[in-house]
Amino acid sequence: MADEEDSELNEKQKIDIAKWFLLNSPPGEIQFVAEDVKAVLNDDVLYEEALSEAFPLYNKSQMISLEMPGGIGDVLVTSYGELGGTEYLDPRTAHVAVVDHIKQANVRPALDEELPSAYVEEFRCALDGEILRYVVEAYPKGVCSVYCGNGKDVEGPGSDFELVVVISAARYSPQNFCNGSWHSVWSIEFKDEMQVLELKGKLQVGAHYFEEGNVQLDANHECKDSTIFQSSEDSAITIGNIIRQHEAEYLASLEVQHLLISQASYSNLPDTTFKDLRRKLPVTRTLFPWHSTLQFSLTRDITKELGIGKVVADFLLMQDVGEFVNYMYFDERLAPCVILSRDFN
Repeated sequence: MADEEDSELNEKQKIDIAKWFLLNSPPGEIQFVAEDVKAVLNDDVLYEEALSEAFPLYNKSQMISLEMPGGIGDVLVTSYGELGGTEYLDPRTAHVAVVDHIKQANVRPALDEELPSAYVEEFRCALDGEILRYVVEAYPKGVCSVYCGNGKDVEGPGSDFELVVVISAARYSPQNFCNGSWHSVWSIEFKDEMQVLELKGKLQVGAHYFEEGNVQLDANHECKDSTIFQSSEDSAITIGNIIRQHEAEYLASLEVQHLLISQASYSNLPDTTFKDLRRKLPVTRTLFPWHSTLQFSLTRDITKELGIGKVVADFLLMQDVGEFVNYMYFDERLAPCVILSRDFN
């Protein structure tokens, strides 16, 4: 009784376990996982607490987009646009979405101190337009935004600042048992003194296929590049081309890797996969001589002591050795016959 009491989970442990399942939900499936978690917890108070802690973290990690009221546009829920616990900036429309992570978003105009200076905004706006054109072409259901990461108060040339490009695309098709997402974050440092732009990209692809199974893909890639500091329009075009190139190359590499893995898996099935399903050779590394088993004293001893036929002795011996035979043996003491299959290696 004492052991059962000691093994009982306390409320914090239950909430932590529930959060783990919620945070590790595949793309677009946290609502389904939440339903199962609710059934397992069987406690509405613990369930609501787990949801309130997990949903904000999950939404930011998945960089989900929410449609703002009034058809203003979409806001990305990301740490780069986070102003407070529930407020997220959309630089393109200069609005702030007040997000209920479990339900929907309300909206308010952004304050001046929440927006970058006019000088930084010129570069941000030009880059935002270029990235928007790229996303429309490359990601049918993609959403993008350009934030000012550092130096939003820079008033003119002579100081460094940073812009962050966030691209999020998802395709959910639970009726076809598959969901997937693409996230890419590009940090661009505008170094005025060196007249250089340094780019760092982080790309993440997630996919889940669950028709009569459970197959998941979680791929990550990081890359770097640089270019010269130019005007806002020229810099935007150059940055857009660099992002296009790196993301296209990464997508192509994923396809090549998938093809190579598939080819390797199928070509190695006879030599690896199927062979691993069979028993290995004995330690002698030689096949057992089934056609002349009388040379072994074990067969003679079994035949003599038990008074059985050779085939039955072979069968009993076979259980110890682990070999399989591909012949049908008849013996009047076996009723009516024994059919065995053999590993020819």
